[in-house]
Amino acid sequence: MIETETASAAAPALPPELQSPRAKLVYLYLTTNGDATVSEMGESLEMKKLSLYSILKTLRNEGLVDCDGDCYVPN
Repeated sequence: MIETETASAAAPALPPELQSPRAKLVYLYLTTNGDATVSEMGESLEMKKLSLYSILKTLRNEGLVDCDGDCYVPN
């Protein structure tokens, strides 16, 4: 039998406090890409900047991401 790596084993663990699918998406994007500006995330995720700012504010309040100048980085 050949063992294969499952998607759940390769994906970073999601914090249990994340309930919103969009917040999970943004968090996973940052954990896989390292850092990104709101414009980069908007283009890659096809999300409006206004929505991203709201999600990023929530993620910052939860201590899951931080802002370094124009870039957001995962904690």
